[in-house]
Amino acid sequence: MYRIAIDTNVIISAMRSKQGASNKFLRLLGTGKFESVISVPLILEYEEVCKRMMPALGLSEQQIEGFIDYFCTVSLHRKIFYLWRPSLRDADDEFLLDLAVEAQVDYIVTFNKKDFRGVERFNIELATPKEFIQILGVHP
Repeated sequence: MYRIAIDTNVIISAMRSKQGASNKFLRLLGTGKFESVISVPLILEYEEVCKRMMPALGLSEQQIEGFIDYFCTVSLHRKIFYLWRPSLRDADDEFLLDLAVEAQVDYIVTFNKKDFRGVERFNIELATPKEFIQILGVHP
């Protein structure tokens, strides 16, 4: 089973469109097809960005909190004890890499692959939601 870390841009994309690959990918959370990992900084980022974008997303605060709660329930919680900084060109992505390395994920699922160049040295691969669905062999 693959272990993955999910970038915030995938969460936002899934909330924007029920038809896109991101939404189809997130509907696979908790199905046993993969393990997602989270940390406190990642969950706080998800919550902050989603709540900031609430009007554009057309969601209520309760809907966002419900999603975050579910995400926490179906994901493996990790504590970060060692930072690998600086490793990435976008400093805002460093905490996601720290989590990915600590949890020994197989993939970071993101739309911004260019921001994660160099993660191969940690034996981590990058995939968009659509690519990861294909890796799983799930037909949308």
